[in-house]
Amino acid sequence: MSTPLLAVQDLVVQFPGRRGKVTEVIHGVSFDIAAGETLSLVGESGSGKTTIGRAILGLAPVSEGTVTFREQTISNISRARRRKIATDIQVVFQDPYSSLNPAMTVENILVEPLEAVGVEGGRARVRELLDAVGLPAGSARRYPREFSGGQRQRIAIARALALEPALIVCDEPTSALDVTTQARVLKLLKEIQLSTGVAYLFISHDLGVVNQVSDRIGVLYQGKIVELGEAHQVSTAPRHLYTHQLQMAAPVADPRKQRERRAERLKLLAAARAAP
Repeated sequence: MSTPLLAVQDLVVQFPGRRGKVTEVIHGVSFDIAAGETLSLVGESGSGKTTIGRAILGLAPVSEGTVTFREQTISNISRARRRKIATDIQVVFQDPYSSLNPAMTVENILVEPLEAVGVEGGRARVRELLDAVGLPAGSARRYPREFSGGQRQRIAIARALALEPALIVCDEPTSALDVTTQARVLKLLKEIQLSTGVAYLFISHDLGVVNQVSDRIGVLYQGKIVELGEAHQVSTAPRHLYTHQLQMAAPVADPRKQRERRAERLKLLAAARAAP
């Protein structure tokens, strides 16, 4: 069995609360991601999925357990060591309107991460990056405010690709977009993965979305992974009651099909509750 690109083992994340009490939000989570694979973490708001992503990125504390990348521990490492792996692990955030500096041109936005790690000739790569995400070369001279939400997210993806990372953490990258634009961005992510071999940790509250992009899916509930498996299995034959509930919550365009699906899921839920 090949060594995973990223491995999260028994991850616990705690935050200080009132009167000195500690609040534990992630409870012993374990999973791994292979090179070129998409693993999605799906769960409702507050389930802890974004906190896991932030712990991997070094933006949230790891209280217990380990995060390893290419067999090297990266949890709770120094800022200097974190900067060294910045070329290999990048992120695309949820909101394309706030994740880009409005005072910078697209060219400067794309060059910034390259200059931060001392890569020379970064400006020559701008056209290549824009082409990779389907934006014209003239976009380089414009500002984020001149683009639509979907175009801004393409710019954010281009910025994440600038350092040719092995892993991109995609934190709800389509939730702020309309359905049509969402589909285009998901298609773009898949095309980029096929051409570059990048791996994704895809974080979402929408099981319907992750079904389109995932190789495997982990279902998160109250800070724990309650189901982890191949995407087809989780989406068509889920084993956990909470996964069934997420299935019923996913929107369907046809109202009749939506009613039929919910009726079917309710029967499955009743059977699950009745089982010993």
